[in-house]
Amino acid sequence: MSKLVYLGSPYSHPSESIRHQRWIDACRAAAHLMRQGLFVFSPIAHSHPVEIHGFDAQQSGKFWMAQDLPWLAKADELCVLLLPGFLESAGIKQEIAFAGERGMPIWYLDPAEVA
Repeated sequence: MSKLVYLGSPYSHPSESIRHQRWIDACRAAAHLMRQGLFVFSPIAHSHPVEIHGFDAQQSGKFWMAQDLPWLAKADELCVLLLPGFLESAGIKQEIAFAGERGMPIWYLDPAEVA
């Protein structure tokens, strides 16, 4: 049986173009993992278009974390995409802490490995 992987990746940034690129990178990484037979939930791949088309303004990290942590709680593993900014990302830090408190395996994916 395949594992359910939560794909954490940085998103927030003052630049809209950087947020958009991070969304593209998250989508590519999610597809890469899916091609390996994993079941993947990527909050960035899911939430970026929802935010753009469903809200008048950018939502707070607190808002999105409330949406995302229930999905992480259901996952078997946390995979962190090592995009620039992941070390500074408050969301990634929260996701790692949340997974760690539950004894969930955490692993890291270099974007260079994504086809």
